[in-house]
Amino acid sequence: MLIGRITAENEALVPIEIHGSDGQKAHIDATIDTGYNGFLTLPRALIDELELASVGPARAALGDGNEVRMELFLAAVRWENGLQDVLVLAAEGGVLLGMAMLLGCRLTLDVEAEGTVSIESLAQLRAVN
Repeated sequence: MLIGRITAENEALVPIEIHGSDGQKAHIDATIDTGYNGFLTLPRALIDELELASVGPARAALGDGNEVRMELFLAAVRWENGLQDVLVLAAEGGVLLGMAMLLGCRLTLDVEAEGTVSIESLAQLRAVN
């Protein structure tokens, strides 16, 4: 289970560990964005610091409906007790964790200042029941 928190600005944050291509790691807070259907967005500076491998360009649809071309990278994220390869879009601003990352999980939010955010594996929950 992954535990995070709700900020005073009503953002749902979870701590994640991202691994680069040569063993570099970064521990960062990611904002859960249920309107984003990809895995992660990271700022270019962090992508460069982790030396993530480029996959090439990708088209991304923004919330306002506009399509933009963005660069796509490959990273590994510690997820459910292991490393999971994920696609990362280079985007300035905060780190966003999207719905592709949450596939197969239960997301629970206690939406209040300093409320709890929890992400649990559905497979593990079903194995217990």
